[in-house]
Amino acid sequence: MGRYSVGLVVLGLLAFAFSTTVLAETHVVGDSDGWDFSVSFDSWADGKVFAAGDTLVFNYKPGAHNVLAVDAATYRSCKVGSSADSVAAATGTASFLLKKGVNYYICGVPGHCAAGMKLRVVAN
Repeated sequence: MGRYSVGLVVLGLLAFAFSTTVLAETHVVGDSDGWDFSVSFDSWADGKVFAAGDTLVFNYKPGAHNVLAVDAATYRSCKVGSSADSVAAATGTASFLLKKGVNYYICGVPGHCAAGMKLRVVAN
């Protein structure tokens, strides 16, 4: 194989590698409405494609909400494990990297999860 042929093979392999690499995306939960009661999070997630390594960004009014990554049982029950998890966060924003499979998030402030502030996404 000549020097030029090897160069073409290397270029072809690089082109293939770049074409199959998927860049992680950032998803702002609730879009411009953010993490709030006014959003149906099931509807927001419908039709979106999530991948492992993507970032979910939760924006909310500081002191009004929080976001907890939880397991399936906590998602269903809306019962947080500690009193610290039930305190509203002062920051107003939280970010989470999605792992492959089902990812669950709730607002831990009492009554908020039961009122619909919960999100389930499946990352491929």
